[in-house]
Amino acid sequence: MLGIVAGGIIGYFAGKMLKKNMQETVMNMTGVGVIVLGLGGTLAKMFSITDGKITTENTIMMVVCLSLGGFIGEVLQLENKIIHFGEWLKVKSNSGDDSYFVNGFVTASCTVCIGAMAVIGSIQEGTTGDCSILVAKAIIDAIIICIMTVSQGKGCIFAAIPVGILQGFVTLIAYLGGNFIPLKALDYLSFVGSVLIFCVGLNLIREKQIRVANVLPSIVIALIWGCLA
Repeated sequence: MLGIVAGGIIGYFAGKMLKKNMQETVMNMTGVGVIVLGLGGTLAKMFSITDGKITTENTIMMVVCLSLGGFIGEVLQLENKIIHFGEWLKVKSNSGDDSYFVNGFVTASCTVCIGAMAVIGSIQEGTTGDCSILVAKAIIDAIIICIMTVSQGKGCIFAAIPVGILQGFVTLIAYLGGNFIPLKALDYLSFVGSVLIFCVGLNLIREKQIRVANVLPSIVIALIWGCLA
């Protein structure tokens, strides 16, 4: 949370010094960077080399998780709930004149909450007390949020709230229940999470938006799938 806040504050003041065209370029390049990050994680989990041949793995799992997760998310209207929370934060932070606040909050929250590091790092800290993965994630989050805040405003800083809730909850459960998630389940989470990060990157560089928040249940489905496999 501190990493996100620190990076966001730096990015907020840096963004004020940039012209609009510079901000647009930064946002587009941030989108490209997030796309590459998500694509790299997806390809690493999707392809493997067997007997000198490239083979694909877990593609059916990915498609089922994304489709079913998207359906559940649309029924529950998760993105609308997150947007309403963002609107509430906008009012409470006296940011009524910031037209990018809510979009920045939603986009930044999806970017830093999705991924295996949040879950694996929290489990490691809860079970062993070793927070090294979370420290590494904090540094990465600080850089990402700093760049995103330059172009999308201070709404990105408030992504610290969902990150704190998610990682705090997983750490507590891990502390109480021990190392309870199989490695395969974490691999599936990383796979599907990387696809969603790729989608977040697409949203940053094109006008038509994917409702990524509505597909978040796919991560839970991937975890369950891995636990049952």
